[in-house]
Amino acid sequence: MNIILIGPPGAGKGTQARMLVEERNMIQLSTGDMLREARDSGTEMGLVVADVMARGDLVTDEIVIGLIRERLQGDTAGGLIFDGFPRTLKQADALGELLADLGQSLDYVIELRVNDDALVDRITARSTCATCGEVYNDNIKPVPADGKCSNCGGTHFKRRADDNEQSLKKRLMEYYKQTSPLVGYYYAKGQYSRVDGLAEMDDVHTAITRKLDA
Repeated sequence: MNIILIGPPGAGKGTQARMLVEERNMIQLSTGDMLREARDSGTEMGLVVADVMARGDLVTDEIVIGLIRERLQGDTAGGLIFDGFPRTLKQADALGELLADLGQSLDYVIELRVNDDALVDRITARSTCATCGEVYNDNIKPVPADGKCSNCGGTHFKRRADDNEQSLKKRLMEYYKQTSPLVGYYYAKGQYSRVDGLAEMDDVHTAITRKLDA
């Protein structure tokens, strides 16, 4: 089973993807993680990525699709979760062609739907464990009183510099301009559904798994 999780910054895509990985042995394909791994790999493709990133240029769709092709040719028995890709209609077309070329299919596209104002409130209050990336929120899931991460025991936490209201609104606008057309694209293909991305984390997970098991 191959799925795409879409939603604006802070909607919880990464958290939900990690839960599916642990529960169903799926593979999370995060564009950012793939690029960093490729850059450090020393492979032919990795050298290309390293050069582009060193120059500060944007990584092309062709490079990202090439990295995804490499990963798809490995063990994908548990299924894939595309996190952060595709972001545009052009990328969606390219991904569909790649999957078809490799004899695979896309089963579900699930949007984590959110209210923008509530999302801004959530993100400006969040911090993450510097060791494992576990996410905390000052209001609903504060850092444990002993100052240790409940997941790994780490004691260092960080906040993103752009987790402020002004930056978030710019990022949301960019998301809606580029990515929201994907909703109509996948709806027309009968692959799209949505869940409430601002529900409790476990409730969001339950809603997603119900759709996957339907």
